[in-house]
Amino acid sequence: MLHLSRLTSLALTIALVIGAPLAFAAQPAPAVAPAGTAATAKAPLPLEELRTFAEVMDRIKAAYVEPVDDKTLLENAIKGMLSNLDPHSAYLGPEDFTELQESTSGEFGGLGIEVGSEDGFIKVVSPIDDTPASKAGIQAGDFIVKINGQPTRGQTMTEAVDKMRGKIGQKITLTLVRDGGTPFDVTLARAVIQVKSVKSQLLESGYGYIRITQFQVKTGEEVSKALAKMRKDNGKKLKGIILDLRNNPGGVLQAAVEVVDHFITKGLIVYTKGRIANSELRFSATGKDESEAVPMVVLINGGSASASEIVAGALQDQKRAVVMGTTSFGKGSVQTVLPLNNDRALKITTALYFTPNGRSIQAQGIVPDIEVRKAKITNEADGDYFKEADLQGHLGNGNGGADKPTGSGAKPKAMPQDDDYQLAQALSLLKGLSITSGR
Repeated sequence: MLHLSRLTSLALTIALVIGAPLAFAAQPAPAVAPAGTAATAKAPLPLEELRTFAEVMDRIKAAYVEPVDDKTLLENAIKGMLSNLDPHSAYLGPEDFTELQESTSGEFGGLGIEVGSEDGFIKVVSPIDDTPASKAGIQAGDFIVKINGQPTRGQTMTEAVDKMRGKIGQKITLTLVRDGGTPFDVTLARAVIQVKSVKSQLLESGYGYIRITQFQVKTGEEVSKALAKMRKDNGKKLKGIILDLRNNPGGVLQAAVEVVDHFITKGLIVYTKGRIANSELRFSATGKDESEAVPMVVLINGGSASASEIVAGALQDQKRAVVMGTTSFGKGSVQTVLPLNNDRALKITTALYFTPNGRSIQAQGIVPDIEVRKAKITNEADGDYFKEADLQGHLGNGNGGADKPTGSGAKPKAMPQDDDYQLAQALSLLKGLSITSGR
């Protein structure tokens, strides 16, 4: 809140310097400063920089090729003020604020891409499942170099996202670069993105699979229902669980805490550190392990970010699960949304989070216990071997079992791990863990 009151003073000072009345919607709010910052709060505003700012505004208004009003210039200045703090802080206009609220509730309009900024380019952190982006084959790590033919280099994330959002059904062309290769175009239509944050199924008898695509307000509740359903479908206690957080861009902090709480009975889950008092938070388990302490593997990759890393780091530090895959994205900061007047808001980084053992994964990521890179498995056809059951006059099975001649029997049902090397390895490890634990 301290920043709001100083920002208001800045606007009023600029108005006086320029000598023209300026409309400024934000009202001063009570300053909330941490202990020891009184001197900083009372420090005078830098007049030389303010004069430079005012001169720049004056020059733009006088010389720019098209007329620009004060309101537009101040809005752009505020956007620049936020976007230059770090890649995740931003000024949210009415539409952006609405979209943020919709995304945390599980429904929003767009292409279904979580993006970040790297070297001045817009980078895909992860495509969201069952969206136009994932169906078009866009992958984590792709660089978006053009949007409808306009280069993205130098654009802020907010500007790029604004261009990718729009009218439902309207087509948009993205120019992508993958692994340093030749740029290629992908044309897709905007859609209402309804994200189902949790998917679950039994991979085999006794082995459950839960995939979380994004952490939303109700994700913790959905995981609880998924665990109950898998136990019911299995008919008895599970032997093991795979929690898939690959390409999960994160989301609501509280949802991540609730998910971890379903898998441990005690101990710290995550804590945060920041400059203001209400950014110092600690979250611990409540004592209800709905997974019944069965062996567990967590899958992560470079597209696993933020809340995903909180979950993986907590379960890793608490020795509750084996983390498998590749090193995660490394977003260890917490953003707080501070509403302003006129349906606007600031999304500003207010804290860093730490795993139970005190690890900050900012710009480092969660390193898996077992590294398994993405790979393709090519199945070779078995030879047409002649078997005992094919011999004329062969003896029957003494236990009464049916004969199994060559080529008889239905093919086994294809499961998700059949074409997912990382998932297949996770299931193999899980079976080994369940054997060694005596389940």
